Amino acid sequence: MLIDHPASRHIHQLRQLWKTAFGDTDAFLDSFFRTAFACDRCRCVLEADTVAAVLYWFDCVVSGQKTAYIYAVATHPDHRGQGHCRRLMADTHALLKSRGYASAILVPQTESLRKMYAGMGYRDAGGLEILECTAGAAVPVRAVGPAEFAQLRRQLLPEGSVIQEGENLVFLSEQLRFYAGDRFLLAAYEEKGQLHGMEFLGDPALLPGITAALGCTGGVFRMPGQAVAFAMFHPLAENASEPSYFGFAFD
Repeated sequence: MLIDHPASRHIHQLRQLWKTAFGDTDAFLDSFFRTAFACDRCRCVLEADTVAAVLYWFDCVVSGQKTAYIYAVATHPDHRGQGHCRRLMADTHALLKSRGYASAILVPQTESLRKMYAGMGYRDAGGLEILECTAGAAVPVRAVGPAEFAQLRRQLLPEGSVIQEGENLVFLSEQLRFYAGDRFLLAAYEEKGQLHGMEFLGDPALLPGITAALGCTGGVFRMPGQAVAFAMFHPLAENASEPSYFGFAFD
């Protein structure tokens, strides 16, 4: 068994394991491997050059400190029950620390995973409010690109939030759209007349008008809050700053 970064010859295996674990489409994987993947931000458990387990991360910043958003952790069904995930996570934590990362952050998809990661030293950090609305009187909304969205987002994020820019937003821009207006910022996609807000920053009273302006009858939106547990944080340095809010989980 070897834990290492993948080589280009492993990318087909990485794609197949991703599809097996998460069921995403080839189009989604094309987008990820084109816009966001880097061998040096991926670690694998290799058994005789076969990918048995894998994880990826995105570079982020919390209070000026380098942070890794760990994403898409998966073990191949043929290799489960052998402790690969724990070894891979421990190896990655040590590597990140050696590279100057102050912390790691992730978003468990189930309560059982939340308990598993708690056993690896993670704790809850930064929750969400989930808001629903129906369309009202439209308000002005304009589409913006990733660079402008990043600039505006820094102005509206709560203090101590995780800053996700660069490949984070380029990847997201292929999955949804960015919008701005007076006192708000929104990252969302539309499906069957419903607006799905991956992140809303600003005055929630504007949501019915935004929903109408984007041609939808209703919507569901995530925004900073404490109602729903979301991200988990693991310090890698003694002075690691705990984030107040984490917005973009690529789920």
